[in-house]
Amino acid sequence: MRFEPRRNKTVSPRTRRLRVAGGALCAAALAATLVTGCGQDSGDETAAATSEAAKVLPNQTTSPSGSVSPSGTAQLTEDQTKRKELLSTVKVTFDKAATTAVGEVSGGKLTDLDLEGIDDQDDDDATGSPSPTGSPTDGTSPSPGGTESPGGTGSPSPSPSGSAGSPKWVAEVVEEDGTAHNVTIDAVTGKVIDSSPDADQSDADKQKLADQISKATQTPQQAAKVATDKKPGKVTSIALDENDSNVLVWQVDVVTKDWKKTTFDVDAAKGTITDEQVDND
Repeated sequence: MRFEPRRNKTVSPRTRRLRVAGGALCAAALAATLVTGCGQDSGDETAAATSEAAKVLPNQTTSPSGSVSPSGTAQLTEDQTKRKELLSTVKVTFDKAATTAVGEVSGGKLTDLDLEGIDDQDDDDATGSPSPTGSPTDGTSPSPGGTESPGGTGSPSPSPSGSAGSPKWVAEVVEEDGTAHNVTIDAVTGKVIDSSPDADQSDADKQKLADQISKATQTPQQAAKVATDKKPGKVTSIALDENDSNVLVWQVDVVTKDWKKTTFDVDAAKGTITDEQVDND
């Protein structure tokens, strides 16, 4: 098409309308010719293409909803996932571990009991990688062990045998004079792995522990019940200590069904909850 000189831009509105109408008529005639030339086959192909497009569009609208389902499994935080994985392998509950630990020390009282690795697995990974993985201890070939561990079925298997990858309860049991004993219990089999006096205690440490156990009229089992009555779940830690107000309390960690952890401070003399903290991680 050749552009007109600048002087011809003063075309009348009527002339412009005639040109537009003529162009429209030409386009309509061309479309009619194409339809006539294509025949019935062209119409069938067009209908088929439209039908296929209709089939594709619903799939495209439903696929985003399908992508929502993985997010449902991704709702757990890293800490919640670790708690879920570890607690799924634990067979010995808090109260059974407490009874076993106290039975190792004549006349002793439990002052501390923790499920090892429940909230410090990152530290364990840094100090000893074989401990949390568990599966490489079954054989000498690390590569197959590494490929099986993400499946989640390899790591729990060595636990019943009491291997290094088994979860453990670590307890502190104190004699009447304040002498502390460390007791480690396999959280799968319930067997005592180790029991020995704390060789690093000073006389001041012994005196402090002796005073605390004499003032704690509430047993750790009673404190645990107070906490789980308030929020049902699994007790993963309990410790006798003084809070910021110098009140002797049992600090009880409870993991609930959503795999979050709540820490309760239970007055060791009155048996009442003085504080409650939820860990949302």
